[in-house]
Amino acid sequence: MASIPTKDLVNDVDDWWRHAVFYQIYPRSFMDTNFDGIGDLRGITHKLTYLHDTGITAIWLSPIFQAETDNFGYGIANYKDIHRDYGTMQDFEELTRKAKRLNIKILLDFVPDHTSDQCLWFKKSSSREKGYEDLYVWADGRIDENTGERQPPNNWNSLLHESAWSWHPKRQQYYLHQHTAQQPDLNFRSPALIEAIDDVLLFWLDKGVQGFRMIATNYLYNPSQFTDEPVRGKTNNRDQYDFIKNIYSKDQSEVFEMLYHWRSLLDEYSLQNGGPCRILMTDAPTDLKLLANYYESDEGLMGAHIPVNYLLLSDITDKSDGRDFAFNIQKWLICMPGGHTANWIMGSHDQPRIGSKFSLDSVDAINMLLMTLPGIAVTYSGEELGMQDYRAIKWQDTKDPVALSVGPKFYQSISKDPVRTPFQWSAEKNAGFTKLPRTWLPVHPNYEDLNLKTQLDDEKSHYKVYKSLIQLRQEPVLREGRCQVEVINKWVFAVIRSLKNHRSFITLINVGSKPQLINVFNILDDVKHLRILITGVYSNYNAGFLITADYLPKIRLAPHEGIVCMAA
Repeated sequence: MASIPTKDLVNDVDDWWRHAVFYQIYPRSFMDTNFDGIGDLRGITHKLTYLHDTGITAIWLSPIFQAETDNFGYGIANYKDIHRDYGTMQDFEELTRKAKRLNIKILLDFVPDHTSDQCLWFKKSSSREKGYEDLYVWADGRIDENTGERQPPNNWNSLLHESAWSWHPKRQQYYLHQHTAQQPDLNFRSPALIEAIDDVLLFWLDKGVQGFRMIATNYLYNPSQFTDEPVRGKTNNRDQYDFIKNIYSKDQSEVFEMLYHWRSLLDEYSLQNGGPCRILMTDAPTDLKLLANYYESDEGLMGAHIPVNYLLLSDITDKSDGRDFAFNIQKWLICMPGGHTANWIMGSHDQPRIGSKFSLDSVDAINMLLMTLPGIAVTYSGEELGMQDYRAIKWQDTKDPVALSVGPKFYQSISKDPVRTPFQWSAEKNAGFTKLPRTWLPVHPNYEDLNLKTQLDDEKSHYKVYKSLIQLRQEPVLREGRCQVEVINKWVFAVIRSLKNHRSFITLINVGSKPQLINVFNILDDVKHLRILITGVYSNYNAGFLITADYLPKIRLAPHEGIVCMAA
């Protein structure tokens, strides 16, 4: 495995991604065109014009590969085929053609660290077929000295709170699975495995995708000795994932080498084939200082273009104040190596929606924040409308396998289904998502009032605020300007963007539940007038309103209100 410094080769060839708006689509819930109640690729193709009109730069698709498990694509059975629920390879090729015409880039969620146990690779590996023997992590067990019984190789636990090892009777060895037992871990110490994954990536690049989000990359490597993890001491339950410290089962240094290799592969492909820069995103919730190495090695080897930044998603809650927001923004900007691009995300298919985590009247302010911070903004499908979680999904309608595993008494508190309900296109039956009477997950009952068609017709709406923010992002100050974050009081903070010879932009946000009267001019140098550019749906201010330091220096922000201003 070889990597080359690519900083000077492709960094300046095409920077389309550096100020992009990425739109995550959960395919099952976007649009159904074959009337089976499940979203599909043709549905995404059909709605690309909507995304283009909104101003979306790129779509990132949750897993679409053939999968035999019940985890909706995260246990891949065939890396080179489309999940039957979503359509065919011909459907995907039509999607890429239309996206290219509309200048929308496509990124695929890619699961590199494990497959389904129904994957042909695993079946051949379990049979010790030549060339496949070492594609997965296999190990002999150990014998309990007291009982003589066979035991797993070590004390590692899976994320599902059980042993990370399962016995395979045919192979007569244990295999590692850091997720479910139906998702065996691949062995990245095998040159044959790296070659096979490279082949898959090139296959999809040839199909026209512009990059990948590599999921759970911090789990790619494990020590070959399978050393026992030290006990954390926080719980007596040996099956709990946090019973042990997990210093060997993830975040190994070889992960960086793999990222540099993939970056080199994508950069070389872009150079040889022309077209837009192909990009590498990584999903690895881990220590922030380690994430800095995901960008670049000390020797200048390039890694991920976009190590996904989860700070605003994981470390910000409905109890957070303005200081917490400012701290987590600054934390990422400080730890990110110079010359790289920040990214910001506050919604996903695994986390509560903004309108539920905070409140519906917070939606515009949060989108203002995401769109006026420097770098890349990521939107989870439906957040532009203020869609909310549907927590009242009944047990018999539940699909999330983790929620199903805990039973009907506790499923609602942990289920991810509420954030994955079908997109609310209109007030038609089932929100215009499908013509079928029944959908794969129930549609949120508020769809008759909260839907795209209504928001397009309304004079002011979350969608129209969102679209205006994307248009504003084209301003040089927001594309190239410096970023300063100021805490005005406990509940209000400001994001100030400035660029030489340009007027500054200021985003003011009150994250508190009470009105706040503030004087923003105390934190602005040589600025005497502010003109409001964008307000939220519930704001008492109108775009164009002038705030002056001499006559009307104080601004009253309603609870959860945000406004975007320009120095006048």
